[in-house]
Amino acid sequence: MIDFATRRTMMVDTQVRPSDVTKFPIIDAMLTVQRENFVPAAQREAAYMGENLNLGDGRVVLEPRTLAKMLDALDISNDELVIDVGSAMGYSSAVIAHMAEAVVAVEEDSSMAAEAQEALAEAGIDNVIQHVAPLHEGASQHGPYDVMIVQGGVQQLPASLQDQIKDGGRVACLFMEGALGEVRIGYKRGDSISWRMAFNAGAPVLHGFAKAAVFEF
Repeated sequence: MIDFATRRTMMVDTQVRPSDVTKFPIIDAMLTVQRENFVPAAQREAAYMGENLNLGDGRVVLEPRTLAKMLDALDISNDELVIDVGSAMGYSSAVIAHMAEAVVAVEEDSSMAAEAQEALAEAGIDNVIQHVAPLHEGASQHGPYDVMIVQGGVQQLPASLQDQIKDGGRVACLFMEGALGEVRIGYKRGDSISWRMAFNAGAPVLHGFAKAAVFEF
């Protein structure tokens, strides 16, 4: 029988803490949330690996280090509303729920969203709203949001999502250029977002988040 509790502690001690993530709410959440319950059954044994977990069709569960460092840079507080775009089977939303007032989890795959809802309920997490919709559309009816995080690669952040961030709010995106990407934290002021580079990471670009092709004649 696999000792997931030990693997969870090792994940935090060998992947998260060495990446200079020391905020207690993040460490506590990642030690508490049972990641193995938020991945496909066939991949539970790989739940705590230090790499992106492939869900197929260009979707992944971001590696623990990447998620932890994104959350560290966002510095979410317990009075904030967070939109988690591309929440898949709910792991990221479960972690964020431990530090935010509420989370709106946006997932376009209805079967993954249903599994996320079940796993969240079993974990006793009741401050996550599951919203099924195309990822690039977000969930404007529940916003605007203090914080946005995108669980996958992007080449651009759609205007429809930018509009759902509060003035003064912030967003974390993994911008991909070729095989190498960088996580940037954006700060919204008025109608514009200013970005700063946080750290390097990688993930497939999500459908609806690629730049439009430019044809040259």
